[in-house]
Amino acid sequence: MATMFAPTYLDHNATTPLDPRVLEAMLPYMGQRFGNASSRHDYGRHARAAVDHARQQVAAAVGAHPTEVVFTSGGSEANNLIIKGVAAVSKPGCIVVGATEHPCVREPARQLQRAGWTLSTAAVDESGRIKTSEFDALMTGTPRIVSVMCANNETGVVQDVASLAAAARRAGAVFHTDAVQALGKIKVSFRDWGVSALTVSSHKIGGPMGAGALVLDKRVDIAPLIAGGGQERGLRSGTENVAAIVGFGKACELATADLHARSGRLADLRDGLVAAVSRMGAKVFGAGAERLPNTVFFAFERIDGETLVSKLDRAGFAVASGSACSSADPRPSATLLAMGVDETLARGAIRVSFGADTSRDDLARFCTTLEETVNGLRTLAAVAV
Repeated sequence: MATMFAPTYLDHNATTPLDPRVLEAMLPYMGQRFGNASSRHDYGRHARAAVDHARQQVAAAVGAHPTEVVFTSGGSEANNLIIKGVAAVSKPGCIVVGATEHPCVREPARQLQRAGWTLSTAAVDESGRIKTSEFDALMTGTPRIVSVMCANNETGVVQDVASLAAAARRAGAVFHTDAVQALGKIKVSFRDWGVSALTVSSHKIGGPMGAGALVLDKRVDIAPLIAGGGQERGLRSGTENVAAIVGFGKACELATADLHARSGRLADLRDGLVAAVSRMGAKVFGAGAERLPNTVFFAFERIDGETLVSKLDRAGFAVASGSACSSADPRPSATLLAMGVDETLARGAIRVSFGADTSRDDLARFCTTLEETVNGLRTLAAVAV
């Protein structure tokens, strides 16, 4: 039987492989422990206990109390829940979002704008960091909701969430941060950061797709997106996906168990890759800012990103030309445009993001193939001219 071709996977920011230990924890709840967690009988009690244990694991991973964890289907739902949920119990006012937010924050904010809210964008500098002076100026406008992601899914740039949250608190706003990319790569702390709400997702940390959480300060007034049986403190009705939630909890436990050592190893790999692509003439985006240890976003002049990604895929390397969640959008990365990157260069951007199983050999082979591919494309371009 022929072996299926499997490119070296360098797209962990899009999704991660399911950790075998996570799958092992999930399997009983995909078989004989199939109970509904709302049922009163033995099957239901086992399911409820599993959900409660996972809630404790998620809370421990982000420095929160279990009662502050609201399970959702993933990061997009959690982000929509906080933005639309707060808006539903408020009079139209001002919402502030970072200029480099994920579409699942930008789009609900635009929906509020169409419903009569004022939408303001917190600008970033050329490295992708929020401009503090401009952010502080926006806080004088008494915003009701502020959402700034902790770590960008494309550049990996990390924001000073604690300082931004403090400024928003002084303005009387609900401050939310999307920490989906941060969890498992840097320390995440709901309590220490002083945020009102925080989003995390399972499939970015070796867990299954279909599970996420909004970590929410119980003092925040919010309406549910999904009404029904009153699960998740009445904030997210619907029968819990017990197996996925169990997997999410186990993934959180594993992701934070050896965080410091794993992050250090990934940072070494990142720095080596940055040095290698820089020698090839690439522009590395966000290089002047604190970044996630596993992410490198770069481009070559006059090389199309989609073409490069396609050729690398055929050569055995799975990378991305930007965010997988917005891959249907033909426009250049909104993140790069917000950072002031020229549109032509932005169209050439590719993202390499690696995980616990990525080796130095993987990246060495990738760099060799990348250089050969880029040189080939440059030769074709020269001939065409």
